[in-house]
Amino acid sequence: MSATHFDRFLAESVTPRRDSETGLGRDELYGLYTSWCLMNHIEPEEPASLWKAMKGHGIAVEHNHLNMTGPAAADYIVSSAPDLV
Repeated sequence: MSATHFDRFLAESVTPRRDSETGLGRDELYGLYTSWCLMNHIEPEEPASLWKAMKGHGIAVEHNHLNMTGPAAADYIVSSAPDLV
C-alpha cells in the first residue's frame, strides 16, 4: 500500500480519541479499510499489509484509540449490521 493510499485512508476514515478506553479492533479496522477501498475503487491490500503500514505510521493495531469517521464508516456500519437501517 503506498503512503498516499494509507494517508488518504487515515485522513478520511479514522480519528484518534485519547479519551476513549478502546479503539478499533483488527476486524473493524480491516472492514473499515475494505469499505473505504470499495468506495474509492481501489483493490484492498491483504490484512498483513495494512497492519505493517499502520505500524510504520506509529499506529498500534491493538489498543489504538481510533474511531471511525466519514462515508466509509457509515458504509461499514450499514454493511455489518443491515438490520439497524
